[in-house]
Amino acid sequence: MTSEKSAISGSQLTEQKLIVRDLTLSCNIGLTEEERLRPQRLKVNLELTLTPLPVLNDEIDETINYGILVKKVRNVCLQTKVKLLETLANDISETCFFDERIKAVHMRIEKLDRYPDVAGVGIEITRHRS
Repeated sequence: MTSEKSAISGSQLTEQKLIVRDLTLSCNIGLTEEERLRPQRLKVNLELTLTPLPVLNDEIDETINYGILVKKVRNVCLQTKVKLLETLANDISETCFFDERIKAVHMRIEKLDRYPDVAGVGIEITRHRS
């Protein structure tokens, strides 16, 4: 164990990514009023690039809390009044910058049930902290 620990201490953490994969939720979104009348299933995938976060004391405050991130994304989708998936993607990605350690957000959002013969249609974007 000591040799493993010294090998780790001799290295440098240069990049870190936080991943949320296949978050599935419902949202009232769409161009037409008919489309917005019933909730549509969405799938959200997030990859957040972080300032490296060395976890020295095994404490949650040394990291970005996944639970807080997922709750923020859910809230954006529940409260949205937008028509376009592209607008929702921008709103979600902006919400992801709730911690100064988050440098970039890469996300994909898809409507799962829009067309019966298509698994999903959507948009993928990347946003960097300015």
